Amino acid sequence: MAGRNGRTVRDLRRANRTAVLQRLYFDGPLSRFELGPVTGLSSGSVSNVVADLVADGLVEEAGSVDSDGGRPRTLLRAAPDSGYMIGVDVGETRVRIELFDLALTELARVQHPLARQRYEVEGIVGHIRDGIAEVLAAARIAPERLLGVGIGVPGIVERTPDRGAVVHGQTIGWDAVPLEELLRAGSQLPDAVPYFIDNGAKTLGQAEMWFGGGRGARNAVVVLFGSGVGACLVTPEVEHGRAVEWGHLTVRVRGRRCRCGALGCLEAYAGAESLLERWREEGGHPVEGVDEETALTAMLAAAYPPEGTAADPVALAVLEETAEYLGAGLSDLINLFQPERILIGGWAGLQLGARFLPAVRRHAVSYALRHPAEKVTVEMGLLGPDAVTVGAAILPLADFFARGGRRAEPEPQGPLPAWRAALEERAPH
Repeated sequence: MAGRNGRTVRDLRRANRTAVLQRLYFDGPLSRFELGPVTGLSSGSVSNVVADLVADGLVEEAGSVDSDGGRPRTLLRAAPDSGYMIGVDVGETRVRIELFDLALTELARVQHPLARQRYEVEGIVGHIRDGIAEVLAAARIAPERLLGVGIGVPGIVERTPDRGAVVHGQTIGWDAVPLEELLRAGSQLPDAVPYFIDNGAKTLGQAEMWFGGGRGARNAVVVLFGSGVGACLVTPEVEHGRAVEWGHLTVRVRGRRCRCGALGCLEAYAGAESLLERWREEGGHPVEGVDEETALTAMLAAAYPPEGTAADPVALAVLEETAEYLGAGLSDLINLFQPERILIGGWAGLQLGARFLPAVRRHAVSYALRHPAEKVTVEMGLLGPDAVTVGAAILPLADFFARGGRRAEPEPQGPLPAWRAALEERAPH
């Protein structure tokens, strides 16, 4: 039966379960007494919801605390082993697969390196399938216990009614790839285990906003700096976060050709792949026959050698110019969206790290309008190299919360799956 606002009793129960689960997850352990004020539920409703969640194995006792003159109060927490999530990072140098329990404790991981510019669809699909089987076997977790598999990919992700998630990854040669359909076609997972696929910069941003450097911010931009560059924008209007193709903003008219085919993109100057190419073009000597991450490490060592050793002037000049391009690119984000916080992540961003950050920050402020520049901070993300996989694992977790702790049923294809609705109400900080 529906009430005046169209909500049924079932909707109300689900909302109450969601409220209690989220508070225990983010702020627990908490007592039943404490849950009332933070959820807005009556003591009777809290008791009923907690009883249901305990019966379902989703909530467990976690000790007790003394109360003022009364009996000790039992503390409750979300049970870490009540569900499991897999996060997948389809990067441009490797595919990383990690298995987490409900508390996002890592239980197993595998990495499948990618040969340079080898993004064949079937190869990537095979890496994901194999990696899922490997982490489940390593942790001895039955596939039926998964809440879902979240996958972060390069490119634009479109949700279609008939084929599920379709990926448009122009820089890696993916043209309308029906990734979800391909994964399901050869999957060993039960049909009830859902896939959640989104842009890798967005999953990075989601992780930093929930658990990292973005906590407490209402307006933020999280930048992914790897082989290419991307960003996730979070504002009050798009609280769930939105991937923006920041790397394909034009920073130089008739400039270098980008991997996307256009001229003068930021990625053609600031991505790690182009950074190494520019070093070579200027007469430098990048390390050959190694992966991109190792080559960038060598470039940094050449530009910033130990004290008493001469720096490679070409490598240093290219890096300094790259810092200016990145700063100029960040200034556009500052002017357009006026964020209070910008966070830099991604494997290349982490390598360049603190050494690079002061110059990037200085250029960003110098190119931006004074008023928004005075209000923004530019810092490193806090979650390290696993941020994309953590963010990918959050996708099924958010869906689980939205369902009030109920596992997903096979979902009909549609424009707005439940996990997206859950992300629209970003977890309270």
